[in-house]
Amino acid sequence: MKRTIISAIFGLLAMSTFAQKDSTTFKAYLSNDEYEVYMNIDFYHNNLQVPHQEIFGEVPGYFGDVHDGRKWLITDAKIKGKKAKISLVNDYGSEDLVAELTYKGNGEYLLEQKEGSDIKIARNRKWKKLPVKMTFINKKFKPEGKD
Repeated sequence: MKRTIISAIFGLLAMSTFAQKDSTTFKAYLSNDEYEVYMNIDFYHNNLQVPHQEIFGEVPGYFGDVHDGRKWLITDAKIKGKKAKISLVNDYGSEDLVAELTYKGNGEYLLEQKEGSDIKIARNRKWKKLPVKMTFINKKFKPEGKD
C-alpha cells in the first residue's frame, strides 16, 4: 500500500513537471495594416535578433515599421495567462515604455501602452505618434479544424 501511494505521488509530480504549457500564443509575427507596423515576438525563448541590428543580441521581440529600419526593442516580457507585460526601448536608448499585450483570441492581439514614452514612427520625414491602443493580427493563425 505504501509503495502504491509513493508511486502515485511520483507519477503526479512527473505529470505536472513535464506538462506542456502553451508555447505559441506569445510566439508570433503580428501586424497592424492600418499603421503599417509589426511585432515579431517569442516571449518563451527570448532569442530573436533584430535584423541589421545584431549588436543588441537576443531579445524577446521587437516592434518595427514597414517603411523604416528603426525598431523598438522588447527588453523584457512577463506572461500571465493571456496577457504579457512588456518593456520596450527605442534602438537609440533614448525612450522607453511599459505596455501590455493581450491575446483576444482568433489570432487577434491588443497592444496597450501603460506608462513611459509614446511609440513614434517616421512618416514623410516627421515623427508620427501612434495610438495608445492598437490591434495586431497574427496572419498565420489558423482556427482549430482549419487547414
